Amino acid sequence: MHLTRFRINTARLGARSLLASPQRLHAAVMSSFAGAMPSDTDRPRTLWRLDRNAKAEVLLYIVSQERPDLTHLVEQAGWPTTAAWQTYDYETFLTGLRAGDTWAFRLTANPVHQIRRKEGEPTKRTAHVTPRHQMGWLLARQEAAGFRILTTPPERRRLPQGDEYQLAVRDEHRHHFEKTSPQGSQRNRVPLVTVTFDGRLEVTDPDALRRTLTQGLGKAKAYGCGLMTLAKAG
Repeated sequence: MHLTRFRINTARLGARSLLASPQRLHAAVMSSFAGAMPSDTDRPRTLWRLDRNAKAEVLLYIVSQERPDLTHLVEQAGWPTTAAWQTYDYETFLTGLRAGDTWAFRLTANPVHQIRRKEGEPTKRTAHVTPRHQMGWLLARQEAAGFRILTTPPERRRLPQGDEYQLAVRDEHRHHFEKTSPQGSQRNRVPLVTVTFDGRLEVTDPDALRRTLTQGLGKAKAYGCGLMTLAKAG
């Protein structure tokens, strides 16, 4: 497995075009792999995520089995003569995960749930739109995903409720894009809500967490959701 980081030059027109469309950015990411074929549906999942740390610092992260070649992205949205990208061997990090380890984490996800508006109607996938429900979505998945989000000691909590976990939700984005029906007969306008979670976790099941880090968490993985990364906890 490989973990790749690429800094996007936000001053370039090509970069602005990619940042405005998860579909275009997904296509650019998948074009980084010589072995990727449109008809190859059983190939391992490639995950990607945008970190908008500041207006002029936008980082693209990719987790993939194959080593990517981002030459086309450098030419379109980077610094062709002074900067490239960094690709790291991810396997060593993954195999080193141990139960009880604590890490800071970041995850961009599409927190959704199924609702039925009227009796007898089929359920419909709908986005969670409040930070409390978005946090609840992640908390409900932590055990199966191989980790436990750390709690804040009572004496350090600033609020009577809602401050129990070392978890924050930020950077909500709402997108709409056209998606062709499976029959190809019509195009539907599809909404997509994404949020970024920052927090601290404890590893409870290293194997499950390795699957989470390499296969993603939640829906809309093709549109920049699901990729969790870990960093040393401060």
